[in-house]
Amino acid sequence: MRATARVGQGPRAGADEGAPALRLSGLRKRFGSFVAVDGVDLVVPRGSFYGLVGPNGAGKTTSLSMAVGLLRPDAGSSAVLGADVWSDPVRAKALVGVLPDGMMLPERLTGRELLHHLGRLRGLPARTADDRAEELLAVLELDGAEHTPVIDYSTGMRKKIGLATALLHAPRLLVLDEPFEAVDPVSAATIRAILRRFTASGGSVVLSSHVMALVEQLCDHVGVIAHGRVLAAGPVDEVRAGRGLEEAFVDLVGARRGGVEGLSWLAS
Repeated sequence: MRATARVGQGPRAGADEGAPALRLSGLRKRFGSFVAVDGVDLVVPRGSFYGLVGPNGAGKTTSLSMAVGLLRPDAGSSAVLGADVWSDPVRAKALVGVLPDGMMLPERLTGRELLHHLGRLRGLPARTADDRAEELLAVLELDGAEHTPVIDYSTGMRKKIGLATALLHAPRLLVLDEPFEAVDPVSAATIRAILRRFTASGGSVVLSSHVMALVEQLCDHVGVIAHGRVLAAGPVDEVRAGRGLEEAFVDLVGARRGGVEGLSWLAS
């Protein structure tokens, strides 16, 4: 019988039970002359499954990196369940699990060793870290590679072990940057089930994705970001306003419609 990882159970110390899961206020970030994020305001309701969508270079990854404390903003603030990420980082980071873009992992450790050591760094007792690692490896179908060094993992396996590290300490909020990228359909179905269970038990999820069908299927709220600004945010039905989400997205970001000009040589 397959093990089931216990995630998102019960209240966590340090959370402000009246605060939203995530609040971004006036986030700004400039790299040289390029403004990557230009005053992002976003409120993720507690218990929601929130999708953040936008074209390449829109500022999604930069915004999420600032939201969880991986990148310091030039201005603005981020709060996780009422805990300010920058003025109270220990409390905030205890409440959030993160799967960042291009996550760097200690590649010489095996999957099991990685989860054990990260669990200990999170303050979990050794037995608890080992028990949770065993469950997560089984549920994510990584138990067959638990003694394999991470350097030998495929891209999809790295995504799954990264998700396991995000879940390990039973956070209240998950912030996931492209969690389904390079993941096979069977594993993707397992991840969707885990995330749905997490929100059903009171947790909140923020994920970025380019796949509108995935966001429509999973998310109850969505934010559309382009040119470093939030163009629309709210319940999915409200944002798409009777259209498909992809059509609403194209209208909001002002993408070019119609055929592709030029490239006549491809038809020769």
